[in-house]
Amino acid sequence: MNAIAAANAVDAGIDDHIRSVSGLSDSLLKQLRQSLQRIDEINRITRIISMNARIEAVRIGAAGRSFGVIAEEMDTLSHRVSDTSQDIDRMAGRTSTELRERLDQLQNDVRRTRLTDLALANIDLIDRNLYERSCDVRWWATDGAMVAAAQDPQPAALAHASQRLGQILDSYTVYFDLVLADLHGDVLANGRPRQYRSAGQSVAGQEWFQSAMRTHSGEEFGFQSMHASPLAGGERVLVYSCTVREGGRVQGRPLGVLGIVFRWDALAQTIVERTPLSEAEWCRSRVCIVDGQGHVLADSAGASEAGQVEFPGREALFAKPRGAMEEMHEQHPHCIAQATSPGYETYRTGWHCVILQAIG
Repeated sequence: MNAIAAANAVDAGIDDHIRSVSGLSDSLLKQLRQSLQRIDEINRITRIISMNARIEAVRIGAAGRSFGVIAEEMDTLSHRVSDTSQDIDRMAGRTSTELRERLDQLQNDVRRTRLTDLALANIDLIDRNLYERSCDVRWWATDGAMVAAAQDPQPAALAHASQRLGQILDSYTVYFDLVLADLHGDVLANGRPRQYRSAGQSVAGQEWFQSAMRTHSGEEFGFQSMHASPLAGGERVLVYSCTVREGGRVQGRPLGVLGIVFRWDALAQTIVERTPLSEAEWCRSRVCIVDGQGHVLADSAGASEAGQVEFPGREALFAKPRGAMEEMHEQHPHCIAQATSPGYETYRTGWHCVILQAIG
């Protein structure tokens, strides 16, 4: 469990409280049966006294007739107490079983609903935040300094573009860097030239550059999903891109491409690690952001962990907007909840938040 979440977590989750109620029910049944055993013991002593009374009545003859009547009544009372005790035991057992079944079902329903809601909140935060990134790149691509540097990449124009990009970065700390490339994919300028010596590098083979070049207007944007980028010293990033066009007009002639290098882990790892699970839940839970094929993009188990989230029924679960199920995962029963990216405004990642929580 991560330290941030542990510090903010409460001692137990809702399903843990339901489990404690089930435990109290079992404890109550145990105490009731112990009481019934004591009643049976008292009843046994009563029957012994009754038997002794009958023996004494026979021994003293007619004078002991009243003892015989009392003994018979004691026998009758003893049988009634025994029958009632057995009825109570059977009824308590049935009630306890029904209560446990209903509590188990309630626990499962609460767990499923809660984990699904948490997954939805996480992926919705991702979508809302990344929507702003798609807006940023389309807006900054119309900046006069970008247009001038892309149209006539002279030293003064490039220096001004770099300065302008640096000013933007000072206000938007969610980015590692902003880079301006020409139509051949050669980086002309970047906002943090002292930290990242990107000018002169070729980004022609990068998906963010190629996807921007495939757009038809400045209203569209390109994108490259999570990857380790040399533009940010090998850090994990997302890159959004947009063509810089003549006159800053969305329908102008393409002059170059602006790429914004987003700090992916600063957003995604923070979201998965701060999922509001209890401390007890974190000990048996894992929260991930994955793409449509299950490739891990962020993981509460650690930013460096890669690979895929695999479990039976994944494709069927991912086909739903949201949902949860119980499945075996890593040889243990788990509740697996997921929510698919709902989208925000015109943006939708198509990714999923998955929460895997061991049961029991």
